Amino acid sequence: MSDNLTGVWDGTFVQPGVGMVTFLATLIESGGAFGGNVTEPCMLPGCPLSTHNASIAGHRSGSAVSFVKRYEPPGYGYDTVSYEGSVNAEATEIDGRWRLPGNALSGTFLMVRATRPAQAVVAEERREEPAR
Repeated sequence: MSDNLTGVWDGTFVQPGVGMVTFLATLIESGGAFGGNVTEPCMLPGCPLSTHNASIAGHRSGSAVSFVKRYEPPGYGYDTVSYEGSVNAEATEIDGRWRLPGNALSGTFLMVRATRPAQAVVAEERREEPAR
């Protein structure tokens, strides 16, 4: 497998007071810079959104990875989150810590490269969405 981070990643992060939160990230890397998007459930009590969407912008130097996740729209207790971690030699896992800028709140995260193609993941998500 390539050491490029482009692909679909299944992730988890630990949020104090909430526990483990799962997310799905799609990354595109070019020349050490990468971007992408994330979807995750809203875990805060009373949150009017069932799912949060966020964009990712970051870079990688060797095994060191850092990125900022920006929630779209911001609010509902969320805005930006900074992540720092490392990618393993096979580029199948990224792990590290996240933190809220200007705040002591932080925790761990783990991302594992999905084995299914991105189109299959998107099709499965659409099947699982409740009818509106």
